[in-house]
Amino acid sequence: MKLFAISDLHLSFHREKPMDIFGLNWTDHHRKMENNWKKAVTDEDTVILGGDFSWALKLDEVVPDAMFVDQLPGQKVLFKGNHDYWWQSYTKVKQVLPSSLFPVQNNYYPFDRNAGIALCGTRGWSMLREDSTEHDRKIFNRELHRLELSLDSARQDGYEQLIVTLHYPPLAKDQGGGVVVSEFVDLMTRYHVSTCLYGHLHGEDHQKAVTGMVRDVAFYFVSSDYLDFCPLEIETTR
Repeated sequence: MKLFAISDLHLSFHREKPMDIFGLNWTDHHRKMENNWKKAVTDEDTVILGGDFSWALKLDEVVPDAMFVDQLPGQKVLFKGNHDYWWQSYTKVKQVLPSSLFPVQNNYYPFDRNAGIALCGTRGWSMLREDSTEHDRKIFNRELHRLELSLDSARQDGYEQLIVTLHYPPLAKDQGGGVVVSEFVDLMTRYHVSTCLYGHLHGEDHQKAVTGMVRDVAFYFVSSDYLDFCPLEIETTR
């Protein structure tokens, strides 16, 4: 049983939404992903989907995208992104998605009960700056609370190894080549999170991504175009 991750699928089977405006590598990207996925993932594996799953605007419009992913191998664990406008209440989302797609919102997914590994997370938000608006601060704090609810629920159920998925990057490079972290990293450190995955960045912004060990957390950048539309295997033994 292996764990994979890929973010920013940006599917659009309900209505045509050409993605090649973001680069020629996005041409027929769903076909590239389908081929790569079937080569790498088996039915016994789990794939984390780190947000921006679909361009759908309404819940019923996401169904064709969900059915496309449903026929791919493995269990899928879905997190919300900033473009997932179709995502309504958790109950309604659960009712629409096929059984192979498990949405996480204030809860967690039990990846490996025997090994005590749980998949937690939330959408996150842009890192705060001195000039951040009150609106941004409100959303940031709400998302921070949602991550804590997710982590706490897994801890209370006895899971010791916590793997977090955020859509927005929780850390960034500073002008001097160092790393600046947000309160999301502080929270993950407090809960002794082992691994954090994130996406959101595309094209030239890939160079802004931070990967590797920071504060004893292993960070992976998993935007689909960065991975050449192939799910990345995530190390689960630390």
